[in-house]
Amino acid sequence: MATGVIEALSMTHKHQGVIAYAAFKEYVNLADLLIISRERNELPLYCILDGIEDPQNLGAILRTADASGVHGIVIRSRRAVGLTATVAKVSVGAVEYVPVARVSNISQAVMTLERNQVWVVGIDPAGETDYSKVDFRVPTAIVIGSEGKGLSDLVRKRCDSLASIPMRGKINSLNASIAAALVMYEAFKQRRQC
Repeated sequence: MATGVIEALSMTHKHQGVIAYAAFKEYVNLADLLIISRERNELPLYCILDGIEDPQNLGAILRTADASGVHGIVIRSRRAVGLTATVAKVSVGAVEYVPVARVSNISQAVMTLERNQVWVVGIDPAGETDYSKVDFRVPTAIVIGSEGKGLSDLVRKRCDSLASIPMRGKINSLNASIAAALVMYEAFKQRRQC
């Protein structure tokens, strides 16, 4: 193909002279995530994203989820980023290995997980517990809020507990993918010590 044709077909315009067509990864159901944990014979560990809109953040979270042993990601079907070409590129292939469940209501997804004995921990600046003091050696879902607003009020209320990430500087928040990475790796660290 001529470079002009490749440029016209490329969504990201970072094609390196090659273009291919592939279907984006299929979403799974929330129930599938519970099955995946059982099949691996591991305590469930999920990451719920309450309105992440930036594809760079979702891609980075998927990459960290794969590296830290998270069994799946839960995202909203509306007003949030889905699995896109940019997400796939930023995830550096992790999108192929980390199942993503797309749900219409995060609050209901939280309740479903709780009914299945999964402890739901929201990461919020108002959380009274330091995230490193949370016991991640039990079935756990980590909830990360959106980039600008954090956790929605209803989701915050539905969480079993709220934990915060202590910060010392003048900026009072972290990028969503960085916050998710810190907490997922704390869970990974604790589970490795068992």
